[in-house]
Amino acid sequence: MKKFLVLCLLIGVVIVFAGENEIQPVNLPKPQITGGKPLMEALSARKSMREFSSNELSNQTISNLLWAAFGINRPDSGKRTAPSASNWQEIDIYVATPKAVYVYDAKTNILKPVISGDFRANFGRQAFVKTAPVVLAYVADYSKMGRASQSDKDFYSAVDTGFISQNVYLFCASEGLNTVVLGIVDRENLAKILNLKVEQKIILTQPVGYPKK
Repeated sequence: MKKFLVLCLLIGVVIVFAGENEIQPVNLPKPQITGGKPLMEALSARKSMREFSSNELSNQTISNLLWAAFGINRPDSGKRTAPSASNWQEIDIYVATPKAVYVYDAKTNILKPVISGDFRANFGRQAFVKTAPVVLAYVADYSKMGRASQSDKDFYSAVDTGFISQNVYLFCASEGLNTVVLGIVDRENLAKILNLKVEQKIILTQPVGYPKK
């Protein structure tokens, strides 16, 4: 009887610790889609910056950022803030934070957990990447692009990523945040970390954070 009770206690402890280590989805607040700088002022302020404060971004700011990047701005049709060829919507945004990596679900406005842990340094080869509180990775899912040729998939996924990353630039310019788009990434290693499928290709990454003081 005593052995049975001890066994039950040990199982309970394991379950508790497993629950503590498991990352949960993040239900983001509704994005704020009004305000900010006028377009011409945001364009004037747009620039690449490679220094970041370690101060965290609030969930509201992250929600606004991701909606600006590639959120749904026409709920009736499900179309987005950035265009995509043939409306494939093939780009997924992975979000690295100090605690975990998530993937943005625009339909539900939820960050879905991918892997627990701090993998920001793997999102770029430069030292400053790991200091940004949030690092985005743009991942094209070629399986969503129908019968397009390989060259068309490469071309259009790159173009679509450009639209999204520019939206992030303009949002950051409007909100006083720093950002820079990165092409120097160990894509093979990061794909393993994110457990990507063969059809998924990492295009670019983009750290975002407050200016370093």
